[in-house]
Amino acid sequence: MAKCDVCGKDMAFGIRVSHSHRRSNRTWKPNIRRVKAVVNGTPKRIYACTRCLRSGKVTRAV
Repeated sequence: MAKCDVCGKDMAFGIRVSHSHRRSNRTWKPNIRRVKAVVNGTPKRIYACTRCLRSGKVTRAV
C-alpha cells in the first residue's frame, strides 16, 4: 500500500546502525494519502504522496 499511484514512489530500504555498530534492516515509507482525484475525467480514489499533492500533479475532485 505504501506506493504513490502518480509518481510511483515506493518504500526505500536501508540498514539501521546502532551506536555499537550492530546492523539491522529498516525501511522508509513515503507520506501517502488516500485522496479523491480526477483520473481520465472521472473522480476516483487513489493513493498519492504529499509531494505530488503539493506540486499540483494531482487534480482533486470535489
